Amino acid sequence: MAQPAVFMDRDGVLNIEAGYIHQVENLHLIPGVAQAVRKLNDRGIFCCLVSNQSGPARGYYPASHVEALHDRLCRLLQSEAGAHLDALYYCPYLSQPEGGIDPHYTRWSTWRKPNTGMFIAAAWDHDLDISRSFMIGDKATDVDMAHNAGCVGILVQTGFGEQVLSGDYQHHTQPDYIAKDLSDAVDWILQQ
Repeated sequence: MAQPAVFMDRDGVLNIEAGYIHQVENLHLIPGVAQAVRKLNDRGIFCCLVSNQSGPARGYYPASHVEALHDRLCRLLQSEAGAHLDALYYCPYLSQPEGGIDPHYTRWSTWRKPNTGMFIAAAWDHDLDISRSFMIGDKATDVDMAHNAGCVGILVQTGFGEQVLSGDYQHHTQPDYIAKDLSDAVDWILQQ
């Protein structure tokens, strides 16, 4: 039987929001994140990263740099709390009108949030039940992605979350739950 999952955005949710991270060593976890992921791991809940990463399309760095950032993220989760992500998906694509310039990555993509391509790929690859899943993010596009796929959308107030709530960022969206941070979001999920 398909299992539910907790999907998580990367920047501003797992690691400190720092714009485009050009040096791998500048990726740092938000305090408490590793312990929160470990809580999900201990309950046997599938944990999956889903992240828009347009750096390659913008010509800032190659996709291999995004992979190196994800390797560091996973090492930090492991070293801080013995935590792990079960799968990682990211969208390196960006359309030309949105700022894509690298021809290998400049295109419209069903993987780019708020589209649901990363959810569909993860569900297919890992037998996940999206309708019983949760998406945790710090942007309106994260919550919209959740709602577009028919799952619960949680907005954290770390990263860009405060700007979403104040209406200063992106468009108006209604999360199913507003969490202080990932730890608060995980505690709420475990009560559901």
